[in-house]
Amino acid sequence: MFYNFASTYTPNVPELLYTLKCTIALSTYQACKVIFISAAGKDKLIQLPRTFDNAMGIARDDDKLAIACKNEVIVLRNSSGLAKHYPSKPNTYDALYLPRALYYTGQLSLHDMNYVNNKLTAINTLFSCISVIDEQYSFKTIWKPGFIDALAPEDRCHLNGMAVTGEKIEFVTALGNTNTKQGWRENKLTGGVIIHLPTGEIVLNGLAMPHSPRVYDNNLYFLQSARGELMKADLKNNKHEVITRLNSFARGMAKAGDYLFIGVSKLRHTDSVFADLPIAGSSFAGIIIVHLPLAKIVGHIRYEANVEEIYDVKIIQGFRRPNILNPGKTEHRMALVNETDTYWAKEEED
Repeated sequence: MFYNFASTYTPNVPELLYTLKCTIALSTYQACKVIFISAAGKDKLIQLPRTFDNAMGIARDDDKLAIACKNEVIVLRNSSGLAKHYPSKPNTYDALYLPRALYYTGQLSLHDMNYVNNKLTAINTLFSCISVIDEQYSFKTIWKPGFIDALAPEDRCHLNGMAVTGEKIEFVTALGNTNTKQGWRENKLTGGVIIHLPTGEIVLNGLAMPHSPRVYDNNLYFLQSARGELMKADLKNNKHEVITRLNSFARGMAKAGDYLFIGVSKLRHTDSVFADLPIAGSSFAGIIIVHLPLAKIVGHIRYEANVEEIYDVKIIQGFRRPNILNPGKTEHRMALVNETDTYWAKEEED
């Protein structure tokens, strides 16, 4: 099926991405896509959408990307050598992410993902825990909140986000400290919590659907999604402050230079989870760019059609025009890589 991912953007965005030498990668589970947004020079953006079923969390580690899909996690690796000679568009791309491994997890509703100590680690929202994804099981539990008394496929607290510092998970977000099946739904606007994982202590509470905790320059930031706000935590005093108001349901955040790239979504008015939120009139899906030192919105990318919900946002640093292939793209079967060389195989004739 053909989808038109038409978008508009403020004039400064292409030059900003070009100057930062980076590409935005976003996941949209509603449209089943991972989309790369790159600068084609300093005055134009170009998009590369690829199909990944119910794409949610994205993890990046050096040359690797991992994408959480509906029933599996797909691991990809970059080959810049193959990118240069991409058959249909040679001398166009400076990176090429190819499928390398597929983990069959089942439907775990995996949210934030990161590589932690070289292990692919995911927020397992269905089972209210943090899991390692590998070839042994659907998942291996490495942590669960203290208020969760048993592993069960019940989405008890809607655990969703993780902040990683160095080689450890420092903070996680949940929509409630509840221990019953989808118990978080009863108190969406004031039930959210941030947990300090090393101690298990709830360091902030009373939050409105917190997502995407991130530690930047030794400060903890997060998104208060239900109120459309970028927040900064004051953990010494158990407080938090609004850095800027985004006025849209915010989820997914990444930093490049002094800029935060934040995903915003339309709200499903027919969904009981969203219908009664303070920003229920939001109709903007895309990316909002915040200059962090000044705490000001300086640009945006806005989708005009087919993209309504964004989950994750990552920055692919060092590449202005990367490509990505999903397992369904026939080209990836022709890509051959070993430790020292790369080859594009030729299709055999019948």
